[in-house]
Amino acid sequence: MKPTSSASVPTAPTPPQVPLCDIQAQYRALKEEIDSAVLRVLGSGQAILGPEVAAFEQETARFCGAQFGIGCGSGTDALVLALRALDIGPGDEVIVPPFTFFASASAVARVGAKPVFVDIDPVTFNLDPNQIEAKITANTRAIMPVHLFGQCCDMNAIWEIAQDRQLYVVEDAAQSFGSEYKGKRCGALGSVTCLSFYPTKNLGAIGDAGLVTTNDPSIDKKLRALRVHGSEVKYYHKYIGYNMRLDAIHAAVLRVKLPHVATWLTARVTAAKRYDSLIESTNLHGFMRRPVAQPDRRHTYNQYVVRVPANHRDSLVKHLKDSGVGVEVYYPLSLHQQECFRYLGYRTGDFPTSEQAASEVVALPIFPEITESQQQRVVEVCAGYLRQTIRRAA
Repeated sequence: MKPTSSASVPTAPTPPQVPLCDIQAQYRALKEEIDSAVLRVLGSGQAILGPEVAAFEQETARFCGAQFGIGCGSGTDALVLALRALDIGPGDEVIVPPFTFFASASAVARVGAKPVFVDIDPVTFNLDPNQIEAKITANTRAIMPVHLFGQCCDMNAIWEIAQDRQLYVVEDAAQSFGSEYKGKRCGALGSVTCLSFYPTKNLGAIGDAGLVTTNDPSIDKKLRALRVHGSEVKYYHKYIGYNMRLDAIHAAVLRVKLPHVATWLTARVTAAKRYDSLIESTNLHGFMRRPVAQPDRRHTYNQYVVRVPANHRDSLVKHLKDSGVGVEVYYPLSLHQQECFRYLGYRTGDFPTSEQAASEVVALPIFPEITESQQQRVVEVCAGYLRQTIRRAA
């Protein structure tokens, strides 16, 4: 018998892993400032609201071009508070796109109002203004444009309808902090604007956090009461409100990050353009449709979402995951098809553009710190999938 060799067999190097969003990168870059801010809050004994929150509210409102900012517990809280502050409730209707995150429509339902879905524009994924008028009834109180993936809706067209019909515009800018429409930032484009600072957003906290902006002092006053159990004066309750306050520790971390947002947004745009170029140069553009940034808007690419043929989407997602590439589907099922909204009476086929998007979209990794080599790896994996598919079909 031959002696068994104890030498290990060489293994192939592990391909580089690419996360969908590397939230630790910002912490590593700002560790000293963030740690100091957290310790400052811990030492203050002021854990909820207080001076950190007040300062963050003012700084963020100023960044957005709004007069008032009201911090709250999450982007979902922001939507609920905004609707309540506008006295929207039972018997009222709110226009909402069906292709969006669940909270957009669920917030409407949670205040007792009815979500009325209007299909999306096939290019931007945003609410299609041309289809709004047909869905307005005597019960319609507001339109909720959702600036999906980092690009603003066509706000002039939406505002024209809203003003003509005397409707509120509740801007859902959870995915679009810092995005612009005709040179004006999200946060000053609606009657109220709802922001999310979930960790993966353009500006992310270390947990859930949100904020509402407005230029109306009466709405500002009501929002501040609603977030603390409806109390304008402690223990005296004007409204039946909520416990939807912003924690000081999140505000302190967000204050550290806010001055860097402009740089991060530029990095996101640069990364998106690099993806565009890589997809083109690898001849993937016939298989993979890139996101389209409208010329009058600044797309900030909170997500870089492409479209692929529906019969390839799920297998491409599996291939990316198996190859160590972060990937997500935003969103696999249009809201009108969700079980909890069956009571609204919608059926499959009612919103074909949303349904088609739900079957085709794929979000590729993007974050300010993503490197060119990481993006090359992502596109190489996508190109590898297409080559395998062509070989199998041959």
